[in-house]
Amino acid sequence: MRLALTAAFLLIAGPALAQETGNPLQPSETWDIDLRESVLGLEAEPPIDPSILDLSAPVRADDAALVPLRLTQPDGAPALEAATVVIDQNPAPVAAEFQLGKAMAPLDMEIRVRVDAYSDVRVIGNPDGDAPVMAGRFIKASGGCSAPAGKDMAAVAETMGDMRWKTAVEGDRNIGTLMIRHPNFSGLQRDQVTLLTIPAHFIDTLEVRQGDEMLFTMSAGISISEDPVFRFAYTPNGQPISVHAEDTDGNVWDQTFDAAG
Repeated sequence: MRLALTAAFLLIAGPALAQETGNPLQPSETWDIDLRESVLGLEAEPPIDPSILDLSAPVRADDAALVPLRLTQPDGAPALEAATVVIDQNPAPVAAEFQLGKAMAPLDMEIRVRVDAYSDVRVIGNPDGDAPVMAGRFIKASGGCSAPAGKDMAAVAETMGDMRWKTAVEGDRNIGTLMIRHPNFSGLQRDQVTLLTIPAHFIDTLEVRQGDEMLFTMSAGISISEDPVFRFAYTPNGQPISVHAEDTDGNVWDQTFDAAG
C-alpha cells in the first residue's frame, strides 16, 4: 500500500504544469444559457484577465479521469478571496468552490479533475473587494466521470481517508502537496465485478490550516478526481498543518502534519 500511495503522490508532486496557450475557451451555450447566471449568479460575463488570474491545462487529456489544472496569479495581482472551478459539460458542472486565506496569495494551486466531454474548463476568481474575473481552457477529454475506479472495493475500504503531506521551500514561500486516499465515486461508475452502479460517494468538504490560520477550504462535487491531490504555494507561519475532510457518507478525517513535512 505504501508504494502505491507514494506513486500516486508523485503524480503531481513534480515540476509545476507548463502554461498552455493553445486551448483558449470556446463559445459555450451551456455556459451562456444554463450556468453563468442561473448557477453562478453572474449577471455579466467576468472579464478574462491573465494579469489577475490564469488557468493552465492540457489541450488533450492523457486520462480524462485525472486531468491536471493549475490556477495561478502573477506577483502583485490582487489577492483572491474565493475561486470556483466549473467544467461546462460535466453532469455536475461546479467542480469545486474554494475559500482562500491570505497566505495563499498570489494563488498557485494545482488540482486534478474529471472531464466527461470536450469542454470549457474555467475558474472564476473573486478578488478582495473587486469584481469577479475569469480564466479558462478548452480541454479535449471524454468519459472521465464514468471511468472505472482505479482499485477494487476492498482496497477502497482499507485505505480510505489515508493522507500524506509534503513540503518544499521555494523562495519565501512553501509548496505544500496534500494527498487524500478516497475513491470519490461519481455515481456514474460501475463495479467491475458486479457491474452494478456504484453510488456517489466523495469528499465534499476539505479544510487546510496552518495553526489557526486558514489556508483554504473546499466545497466539492463529483468532478474532483479519485485520490485527490492538492499542490499549492503558501506563505508559512511555522505552525503545523492540519487537515479536516468530510465525505458524503458522513465520514470525517482529521490529521496534523509537521510544518516541515
